[in-house]
Amino acid sequence: MLILLARLLTRIATLGTWWTPVLVFSLVFVTSWPLMILAEPADSAIVEAANYWWYFVVTAATVGYGDLYPESAAGHAVGAYVIVGGIATLTAVFARLAKALEQAKGRRMQGAITVQASNHIVLLGYTPGRTEQMVDELTADGSSRIVLCAWDDVLTHPMPDRDVTFVRGDLTDDDVLRRAGVQRSYSVLVDARDDNEALAVAVTADHVAEGAHLVVALRDIGRARQLRYVNEATRCVQWHNPHMITEELKDPGITEIYTQLMTHGGADTFSVRLPESLGPVSVDRCQTSLGRRYGATMLAARAGDRLLVNPSWQTRLPAGSVLYYVGSRRLAPDEIAKAMREAD
Repeated sequence: MLILLARLLTRIATLGTWWTPVLVFSLVFVTSWPLMILAEPADSAIVEAANYWWYFVVTAATVGYGDLYPESAAGHAVGAYVIVGGIATLTAVFARLAKALEQAKGRRMQGAITVQASNHIVLLGYTPGRTEQMVDELTADGSSRIVLCAWDDVLTHPMPDRDVTFVRGDLTDDDVLRRAGVQRSYSVLVDARDDNEALAVAVTADHVAEGAHLVVALRDIGRARQLRYVNEATRCVQWHNPHMITEELKDPGITEIYTQLMTHGGADTFSVRLPESLGPVSVDRCQTSLGRRYGATMLAARAGDRLLVNPSWQTRLPAGSVLYYVGSRRLAPDEIAKAMREAD
């Protein structure tokens, strides 16, 4: 009898559902109690309803406190059956957990998941090497969560060693972009295999996105005007400049500032050498003088062989240092000297 029940437990334990451990546990309980009643003396405390459930749980869990135990040889056999049932139940639980974890990992590696995050950055498109570089830049400060959404030809997660969520599918399909959480994202990059594909993906991304900052990488930046017809707020960045792309994704609008700095008639950048007669000067003095007198902003300084970008205001610059600044016009060295003497 007990051997047949043990074989039945083994067969049930091979079922691959979450009901398996419940079924095994329940079967052992409902069969072991009557067997224990038959095996033990009538006055045995173990067969009482208030006691048996406790004995069963403790024994099935293989804890064995010893406060309740069978006295007869047949009762010992029933107790062994309960132990086997408990082990079968735990085995079924752990097997199901392992299978669930393996399935979850498989879905994650195959890009079949649905992203529940929000305020993240979505990269639409994958190019080996290039995408890894951008991901490293985006995650360098640890503040950005990245979702990579690639075409079906990327069969498995291309960068499982990085903290990147992977989604796979047709990038012109609304449902795929929604699985990537584009509608809840902070910014979205369309980094396609060519400009025609970029335009098609950008149309879908603009439709799905709800207030997200949309950035499109173009090989021919002249095609940006076509994207303006879709959404004037779309930012187009030169495909060959990944660093500028990542900066635009993290800080929307920064490429417009770069464009202004590099465009004639915008806020131009200049350099000027400080007159030797001024001697050593502080960055504080330079910033204050340039700002008050000429509305200019100092960006960097070259002190000997050192280039100091955005130096601390307490930094002392040696005589003859070169200043780099943003302003409306080029300033002569004597104008710089005059402004600094007036500030003293």
